[in-house]
Amino acid sequence: MHEAMLYKKGKDRCVHCLLCNHYCTIPSGGHGQCGVRENRDGILYSLVYGQLVATHVDPIEKKPLFHLLPGSLSYSIATAGCNFSCHHCQNASISQVEVSELETVPGTLQSAEDVIQAALTSGSKSISYTYVEPTIFFEFAYDCMQLARAQGLKNVFVSNGFMSREATEVMTPWLDAINIDLKAFSDSFYRSVCGARLQPVLDSIQRMHKAGVLVEVTTLVIPGHNDSEEELRDIAEFIYSVDAAIPWHVSGFYPTYKMTDRPPTPVATLEKARKIGISAGLHYVYTGNRPGNGSENTSCPSCGIEVILRHGFSINENRLQNGCCPSCGQAIHGVWK
Repeated sequence: MHEAMLYKKGKDRCVHCLLCNHYCTIPSGGHGQCGVRENRDGILYSLVYGQLVATHVDPIEKKPLFHLLPGSLSYSIATAGCNFSCHHCQNASISQVEVSELETVPGTLQSAEDVIQAALTSGSKSISYTYVEPTIFFEFAYDCMQLARAQGLKNVFVSNGFMSREATEVMTPWLDAINIDLKAFSDSFYRSVCGARLQPVLDSIQRMHKAGVLVEVTTLVIPGHNDSEEELRDIAEFIYSVDAAIPWHVSGFYPTYKMTDRPPTPVATLEKARKIGISAGLHYVYTGNRPGNGSENTSCPSCGIEVILRHGFSINENRLQNGCCPSCGQAIHGVWK
């Protein structure tokens, strides 16, 4: 166990967790909604510090992050647990774990130093805190981020965006990039499908961008849930209101976990979403989970030529010159070196 960060002590040994927007009040012996923070006699502990259940070397494009060091590798880690309960979770075996099951999830105890060394050995240029909501293993991620920065590695969150304002303020000095899932533009969807709320996610996108973190947004387009033209336009217009240069990934859904009653997302729906994003003024809109249709390429928002050509998670050609379009010299939004 490891004492948690970001909590306040209350009366009768209760604690008030400040980590995410659930802002749980936890009695002694109780757990937060994430299931991995426990109050023991008025002290809040992380039950998953260093307890890694997933370590992989991934292309950075898999996160997906298209505007951070394209073609590079990212050392990716996760513990068990999550503060959402999404019906369509793709990693439910490690995210949707009961407190009583934590010790049965296969994993290894590692130190932050172990993670950094493994990342360097793998040739990775960044560390991604991913697969489950990384905010729930905040203490371990925070220790890793500081060591990673000292070694010249970038720090990446792949997140549901439900972290608190307090957590955002602590992490942004160490965070280089974040992909935030904007799952829908309906509070009722967030409440019924994810066990959460919409507004805190919108707030996080704004805060992260304002803090200078490279932000990319992903929307998994689910037939019959969030695929109407009106909702997709609302999402695109919100992103545009923050910054037209924020990349938007519209990704295809596949039936999984508790949501097997919906069909896979048609390619035509993703193309519709992409056109909506472009018509809303977004500079970079990509389709995901359906490789090979050309909608994964980065085009210059000024002259329109393709500057990075992709297929799936692979870079076929990177034509950027010092982060700029080779044709017109327009700076392309991103971190390129």
